[in-house]
Amino acid sequence: MAATKYYATGKRKSAVAKVWLAEGRGEIKVNGHSVEDYFTLENAREMVFQPLAATGTDNKFDFMINVSGGGLAGQAGAIKHGISRVLQEYDPELRAVLKKAGYLTRDARIKERKKYGQRGARARYQFSKR
Repeated sequence: MAATKYYATGKRKSAVAKVWLAEGRGEIKVNGHSVEDYFTLENAREMVFQPLAATGTDNKFDFMINVSGGGLAGQAGAIKHGISRVLQEYDPELRAVLKKAGYLTRDARIKERKKYGQRGARARYQFSKR
């Protein structure tokens, strides 16, 4: 009999993480690599493990994650959001802990578009009166 798998999607900036959860011994694979190999920055690695530490489910589940788009910080945020949502899917009682910590809220801050007639989103060309 196959173990039940749970799925959720996490997003941050332009990064999208597809997260599958299965009961296991705490193995996390990101695009086929371990978390330590994929994320070279310590704070990005810590961000991935935050929902697991908050709920006390550190070595209970195996995660298979596909992440695309954005940079490493955005991808780490997307994974954190996806793990939080899949844990809630697995056990609805974990929702209160995850919600209080703010892990279920999608951080919707994205890059503002460049406007025509300007150098950037908000930066104007230099004005010369004379």
